[in-house]
Amino acid sequence: MRRLLLSIAVIASLSGCAVVRPHERQNLARREMTADRDPGEARFRQHQTGSREGADGGTGEPGGGCGCN
Repeated sequence: MRRLLLSIAVIASLSGCAVVRPHERQNLARREMTADRDPGEARFRQHQTGSREGADGGTGEPGGGCGCN
């Protein structure tokens, strides 16, 4: 019984994997498919989160989240 449940779980998890063909990638690259539709809003949200967390790295902004710079 345990082996059967394990095999069903493995088969179910493998069925969720799919190869995206090159002609299907154009649909995924559309603007409507992005998580953040407005790049300015995404940058602001990232800046705001970094300031609240007290650490901001990799965005080219100096200093931490204390607001003293």
